[in-house]
Amino acid sequence: MISTVLPTYNRAPMEFVSGDGSWLQEKDGRRFLDLGAGIAVNVLGHAHPALVDALTAQANSLWHVSNLYHIGSQQKLADLLAEHTFADTTFFTNSGTESCELAVKMARKYWHDKGQPERTDIITFEGSFHGRSAAGIAAAGSEKMTHGMGPLLPGFVHLPFGDHDALTEAAKSPTVGAILVEPVQGEGGIRPLPDACLKGLRDLCDEHGLLMILDEVQCGVGRTGKLFAHEWAGVSPDIMMVAKGIGGGFPLGAVLATEEAASGMTAGTHGSTYGGNPLACAVGCAVMEIVADPAFIEDVNRKAGLLRQKLEGLVADNPEVFEGVRGQGLMLGLKCKAANTDVVAAGYGQEVLCVPAADNVVRLLPALNITDEDIAEAATRLDKAAKQVAGDG
Repeated sequence: MISTVLPTYNRAPMEFVSGDGSWLQEKDGRRFLDLGAGIAVNVLGHAHPALVDALTAQANSLWHVSNLYHIGSQQKLADLLAEHTFADTTFFTNSGTESCELAVKMARKYWHDKGQPERTDIITFEGSFHGRSAAGIAAAGSEKMTHGMGPLLPGFVHLPFGDHDALTEAAKSPTVGAILVEPVQGEGGIRPLPDACLKGLRDLCDEHGLLMILDEVQCGVGRTGKLFAHEWAGVSPDIMMVAKGIGGGFPLGAVLATEEAASGMTAGTHGSTYGGNPLACAVGCAVMEIVADPAFIEDVNRKAGLLRQKLEGLVADNPEVFEGVRGQGLMLGLKCKAANTDVVAAGYGQEVLCVPAADNVVRLLPALNITDEDIAEAATRLDKAAKQVAGDG
């Protein structure tokens, strides 16, 4: 039978019907250990009681009223974000893609209102991913995402990842107004930007008066062992895109900004029907109240060390399949010698879920509250998958 769903995904032949913590149950009864967490979305695992309670309580009270009115849970979440980040102000969206659209608009409107409308260009980097919208694919610029999608939104300067000379030269252009970067590239293959480079980017922005836009859609909300990844480098952006983990599985995104960077976004310049709705923000508040706790973040780092140790052993035991481990916190990647898609497929056979990425990498993005026992089980199942790929299993 032909599916009535648009075939834009190469879906694995599985259908999950329930979840609990780091485990998913397939409709045939098999239980899978989930190391993908909905691609870094389910930061507290599946069916976390605090999130279920928050959503249920809000659903029994009020679902939607539109942004024509004040929304209490939206204000509460904005206050929490202001308390725990650099931001003075937040606009809530439904996804990372929507956050990218607003971040681009915000940067360009800023320069327009400053009397420099020519500063529309935004520097981006090879291997980046900023969503599938018109602005998102134009920002990334890869052939895979842009082929057949023209004409593309203009105003992006694409540079090689790690080319400091090209970056220094591009930043001098009088038409450049901002730099957009992921502190850790996710889709690009778990490529962290070294702290020194992120500090250098901040300095370069300050030198030329550019806005620094960080895309923390995948690496934010505790994923790297800080509440947001840029904190490791001790810098602050002017604008930051957030989504995925902030909703813990409920659709929610946000653009955080300083008052100065957001100064052009006055009444009527942007809007969203569902962005910041009571349901999403009630869940977002519950997520933030848990993840922003220093004790929780400390435990993320402990578990990250344990998982990395297990993965290093996995690589050492399977040198024909893996080259090494990369990443930070619980955003880790296995650089493969064998095809990463073969490793992911073999994982399905061992009832463990992981996610492919560019540069022949397998992504491991487990729930931040994954148990030590589940980490040990993950290593065992991944080892069996690797031996199957190598022909030893």
